[in-house]
Amino acid sequence: MIALSLAEIAAVVGGQTHDIPDPAPQVTGPVVRDSREVEPGSLFVAFAGERVDGHDFAREVVDAGAAAVLASRPVGVPAIVVDDVQKALGALARHVVERLGVTLVALTGSAGKTSTKDLIAQVLRSKAPTVFTPGSLNNEIGLPLTALTATEETKYLVLEMGARGIGHIRYLTDLTPPKIGLVLNVGTAHIGEFGGREQIAQAKGELVESLPEDGTAVLNADDPLVRAMASRTKARVVLFGESGEADVRAENVRLTDLGQPVFRLHTPSGCGDVTMRLYGEHHVSNALAAAAVAHELGMSADEIARALSEAGSLSRWRMEVTERPDGVTVVNDAYNANPESMRAALRALAAMGRGRRTWAVLGQMAELGDEALAEHDAIGRLAVRLNVSKLVAVGGREASWLQLGAYNEGSWGEESVHVSDAQAAVDLLRSELRPGDVVLVKASRSVGLERVAQALLAGGAEGEVAAR
Repeated sequence: MIALSLAEIAAVVGGQTHDIPDPAPQVTGPVVRDSREVEPGSLFVAFAGERVDGHDFAREVVDAGAAAVLASRPVGVPAIVVDDVQKALGALARHVVERLGVTLVALTGSAGKTSTKDLIAQVLRSKAPTVFTPGSLNNEIGLPLTALTATEETKYLVLEMGARGIGHIRYLTDLTPPKIGLVLNVGTAHIGEFGGREQIAQAKGELVESLPEDGTAVLNADDPLVRAMASRTKARVVLFGESGEADVRAENVRLTDLGQPVFRLHTPSGCGDVTMRLYGEHHVSNALAAAAVAHELGMSADEIARALSEAGSLSRWRMEVTERPDGVTVVNDAYNANPESMRAALRALAAMGRGRRTWAVLGQMAELGDEALAEHDAIGRLAVRLNVSKLVAVGGREASWLQLGAYNEGSWGEESVHVSDAQAAVDLLRSELRPGDVVLVKASRSVGLERVAQALLAGGAEGEVAAR
């Protein structure tokens, strides 16, 4: 974080200093909520959770070099005490962002947020210093913590914004007001909590509503619910997608033998050829979104195409492709899952597996509410239509719906199987995998199927699934 005195921070967040004899010393290190991340000069933010209370670590973090603790009560060490730690953290983030005057890019969507955010960050940092959300820390705590890592050298701040209800994105944009707002899509992720796609669209559209008149709304021309958001913003609208009306679009899209997209990028300022290092045709839309943002920030088509061609995956367990010494390819996409991302991953598996046996090791997609049965059944059926060689459905009721959908679609019989847990999936795969096979592993984060991919890559006795 930029250097701020304890007195300045207390004034910004409306807090009272406690056990601070001299408030002039500055916070010069990072703002953190994990005591293990404390460095000399840090500000430690003490959240009281259900299982762990950060206030209990106050003495430990100060002994480790923290300048002070942002807390909701005195803790016997230097502290800035506030009524609401979360709101205080947000106020501090807004102060720092406004003081720095960085160009802030925010993005949201039902699927592809993290992959697109990583692409935008890699393209922009080829031009100027860029700070961006690590992983998918896109909520009311992760977002301000990311914003506070910006420094005087930062030109671009790229923030992913998630929502689990109406008003969530509005809250985040109040903390860190964007100049460019990007909406990728409106799908069915968290539909059980929202109640329907129209409600999801209402929540996602809060991003473009927050934009200033001199800002830019970057919208997916191929998603009607996103495109309709043009009427909800006073900012200029730029469209991306396959539609002929899109300002930024792709032509001559194809996949390499490894399943990596190749296309001709068209922007209002010119064209360029892109060969991506990522896997799956769904990344074309993500790349176009990133290209539209970069174009708005003054990059040429050649610069954008080159940066997209060099960009890789920055976040773990998202289409991580690893080939074992025996030729088995493991695709670990187990960080999370919803119907849109599951379909995209299956299509990528089918493209990668041309002429090879393919395995889809799939688990529950969470938070689908009343749509859960239909959506799991549909994914099982899609696996059959894409000629996936074998479906391994892992887990309980939802996994049985995956397997039943596959069976009913193609009378697969032995080609689809339902197993109880990750270890059972590993045991099955170990006994049946052959050199050259391609294995996709994907489910919602709560299922923990990354353990299957990790066990397959570890091999031997070390390949047993670790207890969670």
